[in-house]
Amino acid sequence: MFDEPNIALILTAFLLAGMFFFAAIFTTTVFKFLGRANAAADLRGLFPRYYIWVAIVGLLAAVLIWPSDQVNGIILVVVAIAFIAVRKLLLPQINIAREGRAAGNEAASQRFSLLHRLSVIIYLTQMIALVAVLVC
Repeated sequence: MFDEPNIALILTAFLLAGMFFFAAIFTTTVFKFLGRANAAADLRGLFPRYYIWVAIVGLLAAVLIWPSDQVNGIILVVVAIAFIAVRKLLLPQINIAREGRAAGNEAASQRFSLLHRLSVIIYLTQMIALVAVLVC
C-alpha cells in the first residue's frame, strides 16, 4: 500500500495542495492582514525558502516514482527544476523591478508586471503538470 510509487503520488498531491494553499489562501491573507508594504516584504523573504522546499518535495517524489514510471519522474524533475530556476533567475529580477516600481520608475513597474505574470504562468503550468502526474 505504501510502496515508493504510492508515496510519490502522496507527495505529489501534498505538493499540489500546498501550492494551491500558498497561492490562493496564504498570500491573499497575508496581503489582507499585513497591508501591501508589509506583506510584500514578508513574502519576499519567504518565497526563496518556499521555492527550495517545494523543489525538494518534487525531487523526492521524482526519485520515488522513477523506477516504476519514468515519464512522471521526468515531469516531477522538470517541475522541481522550474522551482529552482524561478528562485535563482526570476525572483531576483522581480525584486529589483519591485524596488524600481516602489521608487516610481514606470519602466520598472512594467517590468515587474511582466516578470510577475511570467512567474504566475510558470506556477500554473507546474500545477497542471502535477495534476497530470496524479491522473496518469
